[in-house]
Amino acid sequence: MASSDPAATSPEARDDDLLDKVINLTKRRGFIFPSAEIYGGFRSAYDYGPLGVNMLRNVKQAWWRSMVQLRDDVVGIDAAILGPPAVWEASGHLATFTDPLVDCRRCHERWREDKIDGVCPNCGSTEFTEARAFNLMFKTQAGPVEGEGATAYLRPETAQGMFTNFANVLTTTRRRPPFGIAQVGKSFRNEITPQNFVFRTREFEQMEMEYFVPPAEAEHWYRYWIEARYAWYLDLGIPASLLRRHEHAPEDLSHYSRGTTDIEFDYPWGFDELEGIANRGDYDLTQHSRASGVRLEYFDQATGERYTPYVIEPAAGATRAMMAFLLAAYHEDVVEGETRSVLRLDWRLAPYQVAVLPLSKKPELEAVSRDVLTRLQAHFMCDFDVTQSIGRRYRRQDEVGTPYCVTVDFQSLEDRAVTVRDRDTTAQTRVAIDDLLGELRRRTGQD
Repeated sequence: MASSDPAATSPEARDDDLLDKVINLTKRRGFIFPSAEIYGGFRSAYDYGPLGVNMLRNVKQAWWRSMVQLRDDVVGIDAAILGPPAVWEASGHLATFTDPLVDCRRCHERWREDKIDGVCPNCGSTEFTEARAFNLMFKTQAGPVEGEGATAYLRPETAQGMFTNFANVLTTTRRRPPFGIAQVGKSFRNEITPQNFVFRTREFEQMEMEYFVPPAEAEHWYRYWIEARYAWYLDLGIPASLLRRHEHAPEDLSHYSRGTTDIEFDYPWGFDELEGIANRGDYDLTQHSRASGVRLEYFDQATGERYTPYVIEPAAGATRAMMAFLLAAYHEDVVEGETRSVLRLDWRLAPYQVAVLPLSKKPELEAVSRDVLTRLQAHFMCDFDVTQSIGRRYRRQDEVGTPYCVTVDFQSLEDRAVTVRDRDTTAQTRVAIDDLLGELRRRTGQD
């Protein structure tokens, strides 16, 4: 993936070591760490470091802005992680939320039968036990007394909290279908074989929206949200060549689904799910209405019609989306005879949008640099870096995806101007300090 032109490298030229390179970068630069690493780690658990927490927050904020802030037909909630068994009985999770589990007869490792193609990934054996259903729910005890009455479950998805709060939201917001309820939060699944870095883990964050519609409009909104969600990834920088839509065949649909389409990303191991959009019909509200005895319907006063809304659900993983953005953004090229790795992240996702770099540690330069930093911090997430040569600092910022570096040099003391360097083109432009904020806002499309 090397090129003499910083802008010439295409995502299609990604090499076979891409996943390893991105994993190495995320550890080395403070995006993602193995959880409790000083104790040997904990399988499939990760901690998000100083840069990772910034980027993950930006992914979630970009989703929230698109799905809630810029719409007048979607509201948000934040439902509890813990839930009583009744919720999961009604939803079908206790009975049907399972994966097929097999044991390798040679090495005794356990695997999901549908993910190994009949060959043990550990030892190569083809001899397995009969498949048995393995429930993915995390079960726990709530309260001081153990017993059936104290059983609780960590949610395996955020969706059910939006269904159980349908009547509350309908009443308090005075919305009428079509309208949506959105939520971003942690979910937990006791995966048999967590794999591929943060792609499949037991603890993860979801970005889900339940869009309640009149039954006759369900197909229209199902198609609408497929295209809207696909466009979101394009807008944030993933090339169309790395995305595709995969509509499930009728025989592959979940028991509740009247139609499901996955937006898939071309990961290093091939196309795999990035987000799912499902037409869930009236299954969820009907199930919870029957189980709870509470009518979860909508009464249209204008027509006198009472009905149970259908639900269109765009469901994305925040951590999985972050991984896809990192993979799509990773490039290598040659600048001034030196190979650099660079994350060409959209500025809205980058951990830092601007880095302020004093050319020297001399007090007079630091004073001006601090003034520049203060002017920018209210508008951009900024880094301040004074260590090593300016060339090395540029490379560090390129590698973590910072779109713009602002260099304060000794000439700045005389002309009250700084040098703005573009990450992708490496072009450098002299800008007056008083004009700097406006220039950066112009470059990021905020003016």
